[in-house]
Amino acid sequence: MRKKGKYKEAEKFTERMRSIQEEAKAALQKAQEEMKRYVDRERGEVKEYQVGNLVLLSTKDLKY
Repeated sequence: MRKKGKYKEAEKFTERMRSIQEEAKAALQKAQEEMKRYVDRERGEVKEYQVGNLVLLSTKDLKY
């Protein structure tokens, strides 16, 4: 922490910026949690394939 000086307005500004940064960080964290909750709700169970399983593959994007 820096030494407190005679510039009270600068100190007020830095404290205000720090509080705004903390609010923004909290808002981003909340948005991230909401997005994760939404994506997890839409996401289904992942199938695990074993060696020897037959699968169908799309050739739509393959260039021959």
